[in-house]
Amino acid sequence: MLKEKIFDEIASKISEAIAASPAKDVEKNVRAMMASAFSKLDLVTREEFEIQQQVLLKSREKLAELENRVAELEGKLNGNNPQDSM
Repeated sequence: MLKEKIFDEIASKISEAIAASPAKDVEKNVRAMMASAFSKLDLVTREEFEIQQQVLLKSREKLAELENRVAELEGKLNGNNPQDSM
């Protein structure tokens, strides 16, 4: 129990030292610069990407269904009009 208390106290002192040091300011500045750079890159979020991935999958499925339907209708059309295939 005493060891845990000492470790907690050391961790607390280290956190305080880092918060009061210039390293914290550097971290804030780097984060701000990175956020600014990323906003200029026209990136999408993971959520937006996954939504578009689902839309694309549904579109591909619908396209396959429509291709099969067109092939079926063409088959019926060619079956009813054998002279068209000449």
